[in-house]
Amino acid sequence: MTSEDLARSYLSKAEKRLKVLALLLKEEDYSDVIREAQELVELCVKGMLRAVGIEPPKFHDVGFLLLEHKERFRPIKLKDLRKAARISKRLRKEREFAFYGDIDFIPTEEYSKKDAVQAVEEAKWVVKLAQNIIK
Repeated sequence: MTSEDLARSYLSKAEKRLKVLALLLKEEDYSDVIREAQELVELCVKGMLRAVGIEPPKFHDVGFLLLEHKERFRPIKLKDLRKAARISKRLRKEREFAFYGDIDFIPTEEYSKKDAVQAVEEAKWVVKLAQNIIK
């Protein structure tokens, strides 16, 4: 197995999770939309890094590495790498709250349809970017 094989595997998993987001949104399970969107974006970003020969670290938000290694992603526009890094960082901040909540934060009560729709749109955008990078 090569890094490119693993990158394609990550993208495949992300594409399948994108389909699950639609079901979770339909079920009004907004907190799980957020959590699954984060995992999907993480898979895409790590796949993009692997596709250009970078071994991603074993933590959740590695979007900053897209910018650190921007020269490896040509002809992808820098603004698109920045957007992907922003999305990764934003969703990473929501990861634990969306899943576990806290004593004063009940995930099923805190996230709105608007939050979930934003996460779905961002996830779709990142998948498209990853599809352009991962051959």
